Amino acid sequence: MEINSLTLPSSRMPILLKDSPSGAPQQHNKGQVNQLRIALNRRNEKGASGGMHSSVDSSSLLQKNSRKRMFPQSDGVFPDTKDDGYMPKQTSLCVLMLYYTENGLFPLAQTTWEQLLYSSFVPSVEFISRLFDAYAKHGKFDEVVNILRYVDMRNFSILPNVYSLAICCFGREGQLELMEDMAKEMASRGVHVSSKTGNAFVLYYSIFGSLKDMENAYGRLKKSRFLIEREVIRAMASAYTRERQFYELGEFIRDVGLGRKDLGNLLWNLMLLSYAVNFKMKSLQKEFLQMVESGFRPDITTFNIRALAFSRMALFWDLHLSIEHMEHENVIPDLVTFGCVVDAYLDRGLGRNLNFALNKMNLDDSPMLLTDPFVYEALGKGDFQMSSEAFFEFKTHRKWTYRALIQKYLKKHYRRNQIFWNY
Repeated sequence: MEINSLTLPSSRMPILLKDSPSGAPQQHNKGQVNQLRIALNRRNEKGASGGMHSSVDSSSLLQKNSRKRMFPQSDGVFPDTKDDGYMPKQTSLCVLMLYYTENGLFPLAQTTWEQLLYSSFVPSVEFISRLFDAYAKHGKFDEVVNILRYVDMRNFSILPNVYSLAICCFGREGQLELMEDMAKEMASRGVHVSSKTGNAFVLYYSIFGSLKDMENAYGRLKKSRFLIEREVIRAMASAYTRERQFYELGEFIRDVGLGRKDLGNLLWNLMLLSYAVNFKMKSLQKEFLQMVESGFRPDITTFNIRALAFSRMALFWDLHLSIEHMEHENVIPDLVTFGCVVDAYLDRGLGRNLNFALNKMNLDDSPMLLTDPFVYEALGKGDFQMSSEAFFEFKTHRKWTYRALIQKYLKKHYRRNQIFWNY
């Protein structure tokens, strides 16, 4: 269906571009709004004098004002008018709408929105997404609902996508009740819930909700027969870790299924972590062997989960075997691995034997940190690792190696109990 251009009488153009007299944001942006008004008027006058339609060349106007930082680039939100179906006047109003909303000029944004409603305006999903984000940034969730109602009233085909955008918008801001109400409305209207929307529910409940709410959302996702995504698994694992519910974490991982190849070693590493935190060493070893037998190749995170547990339990022989296994699998040790060895020996007063423990590791490599961060959430960082990261923060031209870091740390370690008298 062809969309007619929105023609504004010359008497109404000042109303559209009139500065709002109230609020600090309007005063702050007054100069930019005036520049935009002058640009629009000049373009319209030029078009009228040339016998052309008095619409604004929105593409060039957008690029010009983007360079002046009046509002950001469209990023594909307003594609070429021939492909998108928007007439130039409508595209210009969309640009104004986003600019006003992102800068908190809500009276002007409302006026522009009304002008768009008077035309046969069919918004794109990208435009609505940007608009939702702008309103949510300022806490204007009622405006998000109003836009959704407009799309619903006009019976646009993008309604399911707009529902999903609204749910994600509410979820990102922690508005779980609004997110839940929107889901119930979708179900009552018979709107299909996509896998992305279902995963978004679990994700935001993991971040902002309780464990019970999160598990209920996960249960609904399973009933819908949707596959849980990697990001959501990590968020749920982080929620269990925050509450120190590691048995529940292990049960969740088993429920997802350890055989999923598309997630790499993520599920197996989380399972091993649930045992390592509680130092269930037999179960840890059993699951590790099961992982290898199932065709999964251990990575640096897998080895370091075991190394951290061995280090803190002073299981030196198992720690040495784990390092030899890493060498056999061509897995390069990182800062966490070295920290496990150094901390294990120094905490038991065995610093003299440290050279024997490190002789199979390349001390002249540059330090790297390759372990997945969820390990630190559960097990924390060792003293050597924290000390080394503190050295990295100094802006020096020195090229650090593991050998240099260990020497610095040993010097600090042996001096920690010395008392210096200032006479």
